[in-house]
Amino acid sequence: MAFETMTIADIFGNEELRRREFPVARDKVFLAHAGVCPLPRRVAGVIMECAEKSTLGDQEEFMLARLNDARKLGARLLNCQADEIALVGPTSLALSFVAVGLKLRRNDNILIYHDDYPSNVYPWMALSDQGVEVRLLNTRGLGVIRPRDVAGQIDENTKLVALASCHFISGFRIEISEIGKILRDRGILFCLDAIQTLGAFHTTVEHVDFLAADAHKWLLGPCGAGIFYVRRDLQEKFTPPVYGWHNVRNPNFVAQDHIVFRDGAVKYEAGTQNLLGVIGLVAAMELALELGIENISAELLRKRNWLVPELQKRGFTVLNADAGRNSGSITSFFHGQKDMAGLHKKLSAAGIVTSLRTDRTGKKYLRFSPHFYNTDADLHRALDLL
Repeated sequence: MAFETMTIADIFGNEELRRREFPVARDKVFLAHAGVCPLPRRVAGVIMECAEKSTLGDQEEFMLARLNDARKLGARLLNCQADEIALVGPTSLALSFVAVGLKLRRNDNILIYHDDYPSNVYPWMALSDQGVEVRLLNTRGLGVIRPRDVAGQIDENTKLVALASCHFISGFRIEISEIGKILRDRGILFCLDAIQTLGAFHTTVEHVDFLAADAHKWLLGPCGAGIFYVRRDLQEKFTPPVYGWHNVRNPNFVAQDHIVFRDGAVKYEAGTQNLLGVIGLVAAMELALELGIENISAELLRKRNWLVPELQKRGFTVLNADAGRNSGSITSFFHGQKDMAGLHKKLSAAGIVTSLRTDRTGKKYLRFSPHFYNTDADLHRALDLL
């Protein structure tokens, strides 16, 4: 499918264009992109077009060539090489690959954050059954992870630190490069769950060893279609925990006497891909790169910088209101005298889609996560209802 190029300014200057390219905007104010996003028209369009073509013959005939496009686009987003990108799918699966594939030993330790999203907690917790010490990072607030916090809680037996690039409730963005440099200097691996920043903020891997991110949040892509980065010089040591026809060499589809993996990050892609998902992922990454990640992040920060004081004026407490350069695209808030679940229900009834989240203590928060195409009028409407 062919699409006209556009900018964020074009979207705001032409309401017809905005509603055509982002159909959810016709009937709803969608402020829940940190959850599961609605698909833009062009992403849904290429999936539907390929699905229709696939009724006429071999599905791979129409889509196989796009696998390499997906790896190249992922490499552009992460500032790495295409042979360091695997198309593994869900973030949970890629993170589990790392946890299982590293083959850590008894008395090794890893550092994780217990209040991260469960996808980035359970794969690491499971290693305790092998005698690995799983350390839980102490922080001064929900998701507030500073380089000094990490540096102070690792030692000579720490083999890996696994963190999220942005906390899913508090919206605090970690300093990826600073943390990565600390760990690289000490020979400690760094694994990043980047699903809450990829497509919203520059998320590069110069000081990261592993990264996983699905497309269904800020990339505006389909579920179960994501990218998995493995640093090239680790690929020889990092054995895939899965085996199949795609990642193990088999000339003419004949199984060989010995297992020899394919070169590059494709060694982590065991079998047939979710081709329609990858097609949507390609379209989503193309859209993000067309608009420019720097332009998207600037618009998201502009919205947050306006939202925070407006919420405070109404008596709400905003998590990490003073996060500064660690601000993300998520704004979560609560009120001591208001029923947050009731407010969430009220907004939903009015066609305003937000998220209700709960922390370890049971405290509930409303979470606003608007994207670049949401207008100021969208935010005003939500605030008026609050």
